[in-house]
Amino acid sequence: MMRWMLGAVMSLWFICPVLAGNLDAKAVNDAARSEKPPATDKISAPAAKLQILLDRAQFSPGQIDGKFGENAQKALKAFAEQNGLGFDKTVAPELWDKLNAASEGPVLVDYKITDADVKGPFLKKLPTKLEEMKSLEALSYTSPLEGLAEKFHMSEELLKALNPRKAFDKVGETIVVANVPARRELPRIARVEIDKASETLKAFDETGRLIAYYPASVGSADRPTPTGTLKVTAAHEQPTYRYNPEYKFKGVKSKRPFNIKPGPNNPVGSYWIGLSAQGYGIHGTAEPDRVSKSASHGCVRLTNWDARVLGENVKRGTSVVFLDAPTDTSSRQQGAPAAKRASN
Repeated sequence: MMRWMLGAVMSLWFICPVLAGNLDAKAVNDAARSEKPPATDKISAPAAKLQILLDRAQFSPGQIDGKFGENAQKALKAFAEQNGLGFDKTVAPELWDKLNAASEGPVLVDYKITDADVKGPFLKKLPTKLEEMKSLEALSYTSPLEGLAEKFHMSEELLKALNPRKAFDKVGETIVVANVPARRELPRIARVEIDKASETLKAFDETGRLIAYYPASVGSADRPTPTGTLKVTAAHEQPTYRYNPEYKFKGVKSKRPFNIKPGPNNPVGSYWIGLSAQGYGIHGTAEPDRVSKSASHGCVRLTNWDARVLGENVKRGTSVVFLDAPTDTSSRQQGAPAAKRASN
């Protein structure tokens, strides 16, 4: 009785049973709004639901890891601003209602593992050095678990927590996954803006309406991302990565160019959007958990799935504006020169 009374009066998102690292799927689907935000450093049902809702609304939290981390908070803030609502790390009733209304259906669903999910081939181990990758036939996943996690925009940790005692390598086995679309069609993208200070990428339609939002990794002071306005020149799925000795990446000894074959664990991930400055692009990554948390070599990194959505919907000639400060606008930077520097 005391437990029931406590649950009735406390302002909680919902009761989240987490036992031995396992997450209850029903709790995630049944999540209700509360004044108290979920934890930033631990997997919880409320954070998982919030991330999936944001992903489906095209305000990407990056990798869905079940934690209310910085990328999830940035995406929620952008969604709130787009809808004329405030956000201070708590979810007001109007914001919660808007987020739920942006998509339909449960946030977690059952999925039956297919032959394509488990047939491979898989890498025994992903090399850490670029020169060790050049002899591989493909930069494939290292396991069915890694492939399934990426297929549903999830971390392996969250996928395992939702599916205790599952091996992820048996055809016909049913698992619980995030209910996110495999492909997305966006309205015509008229402009892309990359905010280097907040490490985000935004896509706008012809009216200036924000239609897609993604966390992004940008360059460092030593290997900066461009300033000014570039144009999209091409978009390729499953790109081959070519290393040029002029890049002078730390730890690479080769004095000759070399290629690294395609695959989701390729240095530029599974999708490449070329830009009108030599060597620069927007691309995927083999480390979705590091997006917006580590610096690139100058290019703009997204998760593989976010890069694919952008690449499949952006056209050649689309403007890509790089903002150096939160107060910058595209009009202030039109025509500014962009440096030529090969990097990733």
